[in-house]
Amino acid sequence: DVQLQASGGGLVQAGGSLRLSCAASGSNFDDYSIGWFRQAPGKAREGISCISSSGGNTHYADSVKGRFTISRDNAKNTVYLQMNSLKPEDTAVYYCAAAHIEYVLSIRELLPQWGDYWGKGTLVTVSS
Repeated sequence: DVQLQASGGGLVQAGGSLRLSCAASGSNFDDYSIGWFRQAPGKAREGISCISSSGGNTHYADSVKGRFTISRDNAKNTVYLQMNSLKPEDTAVYYCAAAHIEYVLSIRELLPQWGDYWGKGTLVTVSS
């Protein structure tokens, strides 16, 4: 099993940056692809980024491409989401999820039911 904990959320002004972390415990973290999702009030959960088990393959939703960067440190069992140029529409609860697969072919695979394990979310609020 894998337990996940997302952290790093907070309140930031538009144009600012935050770095989210997804810390994992359990076995064989480097066997899992990790996805980041977000859910804004009244909206469906959206898959926004994912990274392969080795870290060599990444995907982004169009809504965050060029502003967000996903990375991972398997030695620390942690995946990061660097979020720059934040916009008010980025306000949401952010979640990380793990799937026991080597990689994802497309961001379109990150449907709301994706993943074998989910962490509790962290709230990001971007003020205008």
